Amino acid sequence: MKIINKILLWAKNCLFPEDCALCEEALIEPHEIRLGLCRNCLASITPECIADKCIVCGKPLISEIDTCLSCRGERHSYDRLWTIFPYTGKYRKLLAAYKFEKKLPIADFFAEKIADVIKNEPLLENAVIVPVPPRQGKIKTAGWDQVERLVRRLEKHLPNMPVSRCLKRGKSKVQKELNRNDRLNNLKGRIVINGKAPDTALVIDDVITTGATMEVCSSVLKDNETRKVYGICLFYD
Repeated sequence: MKIINKILLWAKNCLFPEDCALCEEALIEPHEIRLGLCRNCLASITPECIADKCIVCGKPLISEIDTCLSCRGERHSYDRLWTIFPYTGKYRKLLAAYKFEKKLPIADFFAEKIADVIKNEPLLENAVIVPVPPRQGKIKTAGWDQVERLVRRLEKHLPNMPVSRCLKRGKSKVQKELNRNDRLNNLKGRIVINGKAPDTALVIDDVITTGATMEVCSSVLKDNETRKVYGICLFYD
């Protein structure tokens, strides 16, 4: 079956070639087609090699040691976050191509990067993946959710790592137009447990800006007997 699927994919791209999500060059090699990016762009989009990141929120440190000033002054419900890319320039364009232009193969590229973090972090050895839930009705109206698709691809890369879709989101406003306090209030009481919460959770999201979504998800999990909550966000703003 896998061989047949590969042949069909090859035939489809010969007849209707896809373009690279960043530079718009035609994708030719199977590896390029699978990830939605050409060889040159794949080489240029690499995880940030910054050793000094906050051990709580995952964002780069400026002059601090271990913990950023923001995290020193505020208690979080989550125990630790990891971030992979800055939400700037070509990285911002990459997420836009995936999230808004529906360049769906990019989900495999993102899943590979998240899987690399998980495999190399002992703290996540016994964690259960918990995707940030979409807005109520989003999948029905839009036909998909970017985090859900990412997690489905992640399940392929980490078949032995359990996934729990134990968070459910009620009606709420779009977060991107709100400040942090309004975001927290917008989600408070609207993200709830829908099933049994895991002992150790790894919450997956695409972007962290104010951290409100991660905070509310983590708080709900902790209130429902989750002992440790970690998070991975592809991009930080």
